[in-house]
Amino acid sequence: MSVMVTVSFQYKPEAVEAALAGMKEALVDTRAFAGCESVKSYFNAETNTLLLVEIWDKAESQQAYLGWRAETGMMETIADIIAAPPVFTTYDIRDDI
Repeated sequence: MSVMVTVSFQYKPEAVEAALAGMKEALVDTRAFAGCESVKSYFNAETNTLLLVEIWDKAESQQAYLGWRAETGMMETIADIIAAPPVFTTYDIRDDI
């Protein structure tokens, strides 16, 4: 069953442009990862917050992706540019409602 995952990144004001450029590059790999069906991004300039809306074929694919990102050191890479830890929320997609 497909799932939707939202990820919210709040960036430090002085890091926004570099963060968005880096995310643009990183999302190429995200979109190519096994099980990723789509990723859309939304940016709020007032709060320097990037919201990603990801659709995955199943929750396990997204968890495998997060494991890969952790192994590659992405969280350490972004630690200095984020104002708060990223917020992940997973939703089951319910076409029956």
